Amino acid sequence: MSDTSPPKPVLFRSYYRDWIEVYKKNAVRNVTLRKYLLTLSWVERLAPDLRLSELTRLDYQKLLNDFASEHERQTTMDFHHNIKGAILDAVEEGLLEKDPTRKAIIKGREPKSRKTKYLNHFELHKLLESLELSSTPSWDWLILLIAKTGMRFSEAIALTPKDFDFSKQTLSINKTLDYKTRTGFLPTKNKASIRKIQLDWQVLMQFSELTKPIEEDELIFGSLGKIFNSTANHNLERRCKKAGISVISMHGLRHTHASILLFAGVSIASVARRLGHASMTTTQKTYLHVIQELESKDIDLVMRAMSSLN
Repeated sequence: MSDTSPPKPVLFRSYYRDWIEVYKKNAVRNVTLRKYLLTLSWVERLAPDLRLSELTRLDYQKLLNDFASEHERQTTMDFHHNIKGAILDAVEEGLLEKDPTRKAIIKGREPKSRKTKYLNHFELHKLLESLELSSTPSWDWLILLIAKTGMRFSEAIALTPKDFDFSKQTLSINKTLDYKTRTGFLPTKNKASIRKIQLDWQVLMQFSELTKPIEEDELIFGSLGKIFNSTANHNLERRCKKAGISVISMHGLRHTHASILLFAGVSIASVARRLGHASMTTTQKTYLHVIQELESKDIDLVMRAMSSLN
């Protein structure tokens, strides 16, 4: 006798888990996959019994609200985007009649007070003066390099001597190092991150001497042993305190580099290319505070220029 009982309703958390396995595993970077899996863990916690076929706009908004009650707005926005792709696929497959994410309201807690994200020109000068640059690669050399290039931490620790072109004064960024799971080299964050950074003559000469004893394909900072972002941040914090300046992170050095260039009058387009941003929009959003300050100065310049015509 055949079983004619209706199929068991699919839980949303089960569908989302399968969707990650099929569409995201081995298709996105490990760090991105971990974000999807973290989102899944929250779905399992907040809506363990929610059925996919019964997912309405109201249900979805409640899920977002529950998540937002414990997270900031930007984190809730990321949570929303991580889920939305799976839901849109469910709509396309006919598993849902309508898109329940339509007109979703993103809420969230007020942002916590943040540490200083970047140094001003004077503070950076004091930091660089405090570095102890020996004849072998060190954390201080890494601090100098990121401060002078605006590279991402994972890009800087992936460098080998052959990435430097000392005749053309450039540094090629074409890979990152997976320092978290230690699986070797990984692609850059995006296609725009593959780039050549022009170097000033001083840092060029310094790294020309530093890299001479290192084989072309060896990691420049490989002698530091197990490299963790937290260890790098600890060393930078120690240097900042010694220099008597605001404490920032290694990523804050990247912000510092970009901010100083913008204040110096370098165009947003050039800064975006140097940082390896996928678009100028990213640069504008990240450095909005700097751009707004520059606009205030521009207004003064405009007024002076116009008044001089009288």
